[in-house]
This record gives sequence, structure tokens and C-alpha cells, in this order.
Amino acid sequence: MLTGKQKRFLRAQAHHLDPVFQIGKGGTNEHLFRHIEEAIEKRELMKVSILSNNLDDKKEVAAELAERTGSELVQILGNTITLYKESRDHKQIELPRN
Repeated sequence: MLTGKQKRFLRAQAHHLDPVFQIGKGGTNEHLFRHIEEAIEKRELMKVSILSNNLDDKKEVAAELAERTGSELVQILGNTITLYKESRDHKQIELPRN
């Protein structure tokens, strides 16, 4: 679980990032979860955007993405979800302590 200070740090780090994946009217599926899991292992921090033609609740989509990929939800801003997962092999981000 991330602390408030760590989330603020990660939001600042993610500010310049562009969304890597888009979720459209098809919604989420196993294929998407697998790709996000692979990408977040290499990047640690990434954004996913929800397109306007997706009618699902963005909070539910964000919670499902975080749960199914084993990552932490950093923030939901508009239709953009920011996720973080510490990488086992490609560690780049050093989180502040409490």
C-alpha cells in the first residue's frame, strides 16, 4: 500500500508520461491485463486512458486493472489511470520513505 507522500511523488513522476494503453468500447479482457502486466514490469509507472466510447465506470475499471495486474492505483485524473508496480528486474524508481 502506498502512502500519501509516495503517491504524490509518483504523480509528479508520471506527469510527463503519455498513456501506453487505451481501453475502448470493448472494455477490459485477459489479453489487455497480460500486456499491461508485461509493460508495467519494465516501466514500473504507466498511464492507461479510457476512451469516451467506453461506458464502464472508470473507478471500477481502474480498480480491476490494479487488482488483476498486481499494481497500485496512483490516481485517476479525467479518463487517465496511473498505475505503479515495483519491478523485480528493471527497478528504476526509488520511493520516498513515509
